[in-house]
Amino acid sequence: MITVALALSGALAYGISDFLGGLASRRIRPLVATAWAALFGIVPLLVGLLVLGGRFTADAVLWGVVAGLAGSIGVLFLYTALAIGPMSVLSPVTSVVAVVIPIAVALLFAGSRLSWIGTAAIVTAVIAVALVSTAKDPSGARLTTRGLIAAGIGGCGFGGLVLAYSATSPDDGLAPLVVARVVQTIVMWAGVAVVSWRGGKGGSGRVPWLLLAICGTVDAAANVLIQAALHTGAAATTLPVVSVLNALYPIGTVILAAVVLRERLSRLQLTGLALALASSAVLASL
Repeated sequence: MITVALALSGALAYGISDFLGGLASRRIRPLVATAWAALFGIVPLLVGLLVLGGRFTADAVLWGVVAGLAGSIGVLFLYTALAIGPMSVLSPVTSVVAVVIPIAVALLFAGSRLSWIGTAAIVTAVIAVALVSTAKDPSGARLTTRGLIAAGIGGCGFGGLVLAYSATSPDDGLAPLVVARVVQTIVMWAGVAVVSWRGGKGGSGRVPWLLLAICGTVDAAANVLIQAALHTGAAATTLPVVSVLNALYPIGTVILAAVVLRERLSRLQLTGLALALASSAVLASL
């Protein structure tokens, strides 16, 4: 039960962070918004490190670097995919791949054994992820092999992030998260530098500092919650459950969009929300 509660809380925090980042991206370039949010996210993690403690062991640094690189790959390739293809197709592809990768690793290498009820709940949750992630795409962008590959690589990056956090030791505390956030910040700002060097604009309008500070703080909290969920039990049992629940983060985004921006949810998204609640309830009862 605690695993499901932490994972769902982390997913909700990710969704809120994405919503805030989306609002900020309406004023400045998405990559710049992500870079600022990553930078702001270091601060609460450092405070948490001072309060809760952590050890910068060799494993903590190693998996922190892996997590930071994986998360950066996820973000950069997701943005690439959405820039060249239909969001309504490529966003769900990224989400589903992000779920499938950790589950496959858990089943093949971590010795996970799921009951038929648990398997059905996870499959239902994966379907829910795809449905909730759908969105209308008025751009008329065409689906291409390049877009699918970029979305798939982005999903592998997000899945790798979960795997890296799963490999950390509970005794290392928040140290791996701090390393991961520093690495991600460096990569994001390197990306901004490359775009600027190629002649791209850094952004339009004033930087929404407060919005990005809250976005980075909530995103950092999401990472803490997901790592905590992964450490509530053996990887063989927690990794599949946390992976699929973590991928439900679009729920927080679409709900906030509906409440704050008055965006209407499609029937597919409403169906996805219902399936997500049902699968979460089943997983919590196992």
